[in-house]
Amino acid sequence: MKNIHGAGLGLRREMLKSLLPTLPKEVDFWEVAPENWIPFGGKFEERFEQCVSQAPFSTHGLSLSIGSLDKLDVEFVKSVKTFLDKHNITLYSEHLSYCSGNGHMYDLMPIPFTEGAVKHVSERIKQVQDILERPLVLENVSYYISPSKELTELEFTNAVLNESNCLMLLDVNNVYVNSINHKYDPSAFIKGLPSEKIVYGHIAGHYNEAPDLKVDTHGTSVIEPVWALLEEAYFTHGVFPTLLERDFNIPDIKELLEEVEQIKAIQRRVSSQMVSGALA
Repeated sequence: MKNIHGAGLGLRREMLKSLLPTLPKEVDFWEVAPENWIPFGGKFEERFEQCVSQAPFSTHGLSLSIGSLDKLDVEFVKSVKTFLDKHNITLYSEHLSYCSGNGHMYDLMPIPFTEGAVKHVSERIKQVQDILERPLVLENVSYYISPSKELTELEFTNAVLNESNCLMLLDVNNVYVNSINHKYDPSAFIKGLPSEKIVYGHIAGHYNEAPDLKVDTHGTSVIEPVWALLEEAYFTHGVFPTLLERDFNIPDIKELLEEVEQIKAIQRRVSSQMVSGALA
């Protein structure tokens, strides 16, 4: 299995025609949502196999609904394991949220920040990990309402990581968005996370609904404060693989590669400064 490294980009089916037969070498790794590929065979499967033969891949799911009160969809998790094993993909990441409750809600809903929710989610994570035979990687999500707050977002996140023994995908844009919407210090949030749990990161653009309301859209370029927060995260936790998300308003590949290169530039700069500091 190929380990991810460096700077990555999300792969969507509509991008295949312009990317193949040879994936851009500027991208160190790629990420897909398993739900967008598992049901398809034929030409899509052939093209995907072309892709995974050329570069490391990760996966980022959409419908696990780890925080739901609905029964865990075991057959779906088994299909994800089959997909990962078939394509030699190590990482399966998902959202620390839920999207089902007597039916699919087509949105990522926040889990109550309570001790009871920590226990409930952790038991479901352990069940998923047992089926996958690999750790589940969970992403901190953007949220716009707080259904219950016995714990802070940071306390809840750390409690789930500790109780379930899962790993973390650090979405830097989500930290920035939440820090504005819920009025907390994004630097303090990032510094409060356990470095050993962070496997890789996400960075993306968002929409400014109002000065005090940001909406996570993945539909625009990354803004400078988010780039700065990514650099700070590297200095705090070490340089981790980071993927650019762009889900709509997708520009030409050249523009996407420029942002991928910006990730790499920050990674190089931080790595160099950390080495210089260690040698001083």
